[in-house]
Amino acid sequence: MTSPEGYLPITRPVLGEPEVAAVRRCLESGWVTQGPMTAALEERFARMHGVAHALACTNCTAALHIAMLALGVGPGDEVVVPAFTWVTCAHAAEYVGARPVFCDIDPATFNVDVASMEAAVTARTRVLMPVHLFGLAADMDAVERVAGRHSLAVVEDAACAIGTVHRGRPVGGLGAIGCFSFHPRKVVTTGEGGMLTTQDAGLAAAVRRLRNHGASPAGPGRPYELGPFDHLGGNYRLSDIQAAVGLAQMDRVEGLIEERRALARRYDELLKPIAWIERPVEPDGYRHTYQSYVVRLDDDAPRPRNEIMLDLERRGIQTRPGTVAVHTTGFYREKYGLRPEDCPHAFRAQEATLTLPLFPGMTEADQERVVGALQAIGD
Repeated sequence: MTSPEGYLPITRPVLGEPEVAAVRRCLESGWVTQGPMTAALEERFARMHGVAHALACTNCTAALHIAMLALGVGPGDEVVVPAFTWVTCAHAAEYVGARPVFCDIDPATFNVDVASMEAAVTARTRVLMPVHLFGLAADMDAVERVAGRHSLAVVEDAACAIGTVHRGRPVGGLGAIGCFSFHPRKVVTTGEGGMLTTQDAGLAAAVRRLRNHGASPAGPGRPYELGPFDHLGGNYRLSDIQAAVGLAQMDRVEGLIEERRALARRYDELLKPIAWIERPVEPDGYRHTYQSYVVRLDDDAPRPRNEIMLDLERRGIQTRPGTVAVHTTGFYREKYGLRPEDCPHAFRAQEATLTLPLFPGMTEADQERVVGALQAIGD
């Protein structure tokens, strides 16, 4: 469904000749599985996020699964996750036989309400999983205090948060493990792909085994050996073809982030006159990277959110809800007997959020078109 102006997508990855040239070099090298380009991407990513170890894998879902395995989470354990996030946060606990326990969010930031997170802690809790949603860091100082009081590990779901900063510290090294995504909607893309980050050498060694069938390195001087398989792992490796794309993206990542931030600031100004739209916030000391620009429609919105989305679609403007209230999805609702009101702010966010188009290369005219359409809907 298009308009005379052409269809305006919610996102558009920035891919061009640098990525083509990087893939060409990879193909010409003859090494296309995990290898030297993956290692170079890991080193670059670790340096950017101030961590000792960065380990590439197939996607962020795999990263979260590996994180649970590396931390020894299993049957009888609990993992506390925000209810307003993507489903894989909870899935990661289910994959290892643990139980996800949902907590509510702060309606201003869409990130975890830390008081609700602490209230969800029981004697069976092993992990807290704050999510840096849409590119804004969770309140990690408060999360770390809760983790310290209860002797819990912290796994950062940083899928949306490449380059995000919390009070001067990059995310990804603030907990035991950070998990990032290279999906096409993210700041940096490899098509599909993910990265785990950690300061802990022991956890890094476990991740290396788990992403490579559970194999430990061969002994020194015996490169011909396949290595002992003392652990149950999977094939979660990133290919050098994908890493080549990622390296080209990392060459311009700061420019991509700053362009996103400039577009967000312009949206902030353009949307000020629309009283029924609540704009995203950026607390002092944080760097929001705006993987998505998500607004909330207040109770005075002229029409229900879904009707507004359909109207925008008819005008050739793609939108999406912010994300999912996972506790209301069929699997978790039925398995654990959950209700929307168990995490009311998360449920309200699912029903009232709207993701607007934002991507590098978006023009002022594009943004004015989006805001003009919203104003016309309100008139």
